[in-house]
Amino acid sequence: MTRTLELAKNLIARKSNTPDDAGCQDLLISLLEPLGFKCEKIKSGNVENLYARKGTEAPFFVFAGHTDVVPSGPVDQWISPPFEPTIKDDKLYGRGAADMKTSIAAFIVSIEEFLKETKGFKGSIGLIITSDEEGVAVDGTVKVVELLKERNERIDFCLVGEPTSHLKFGDMIKNGRRGSLSAKLTVKGIQGHIAYPHLVKNPIHMVAPAITDLVNMSWDEGNEYFPKTSWQISNIKGGTGATNVVPGEVDILFNFRYSTASTAENLKERAHAILDKHKLDYVIDWEYSGNPYLTKKGRLVEILSDAIKETVGITPELSTTGGTSDGRFIANISDQVVEFGPLNATIHKINECIDVKDIEPLKNIYKLTLHKILT
Repeated sequence: MTRTLELAKNLIARKSNTPDDAGCQDLLISLLEPLGFKCEKIKSGNVENLYARKGTEAPFFVFAGHTDVVPSGPVDQWISPPFEPTIKDDKLYGRGAADMKTSIAAFIVSIEEFLKETKGFKGSIGLIITSDEEGVAVDGTVKVVELLKERNERIDFCLVGEPTSHLKFGDMIKNGRRGSLSAKLTVKGIQGHIAYPHLVKNPIHMVAPAITDLVNMSWDEGNEYFPKTSWQISNIKGGTGATNVVPGEVDILFNFRYSTASTAENLKERAHAILDKHKLDYVIDWEYSGNPYLTKKGRLVEILSDAIKETVGITPELSTTGGTSDGRFIANISDQVVEFGPLNATIHKINECIDVKDIEPLKNIYKLTLHKILT
């Protein structure tokens, strides 16, 4: 069993359902401090965060990731208990195997081997590890970033270990993510008996033309790195459950996944303009999850791409698709943030797993990236 696999299994065995760290970060500290890292525990609410750094000089290279995982779902549907790491058919099964405890194990072992292989290096190495990425993400990486900002500590290069590979390990790097803007829209009408339409105002009927306009609106054209901004309804709720009652109001949950071609404020203004055009009686509560971020082609993208090609023989594609990540917070103190990790085909699913054959190459890509940047 390789060192990386052993550590990955040790982390998976800890039941760190978000936002519980379940001792994962203490394990990492026990491995990092003997290597000369200064480790800080940064608590916020019931969330554990770890900030570790070795060195004081530039360039400052940081690995970032999360120890928390999503709930396992029905345990009886797993081929083995989700927090008992199991190898079967050359795959490592367990909650967090792909997202993203194996990446964290690869961080640590790549650093250990890098330090053994170099008599000295130019710059600094750091880690930002949180237990609040899979949840609401208000007490996690964002709090570490706020602290570093207060100290005027900027990060030159950050590699987030999210599972980015799509069809084959090494085929995709995320060099940015779309922003996320959600809202709850409540449209008010007048409730009444469905047989007396002249005495009611059906809010579902009233909002339908506005929904059509929101669906058909071209919010932006995207750009070289991002697809067009998308507006999607996730839930509609209205009515009493009876077939003969017109509801008094309807609640609609929707979300923008938006590119750097738009801003949250501009999207809000345009949405309000459409709703106002239809003279609706409405209330809207906005929930902002974070701006899009983008790392254009440059040194970090080139170095990581070269490391992947040298290790597994694949030239990775750059992509900004998928959900949000903590990269959006780190981008506030770093101009170069990218994400790279294992295949994402099983993340958040029952029987989450990673191919064992991909584990050492993952560690080697991280280590080669360290060599290329710091030596």
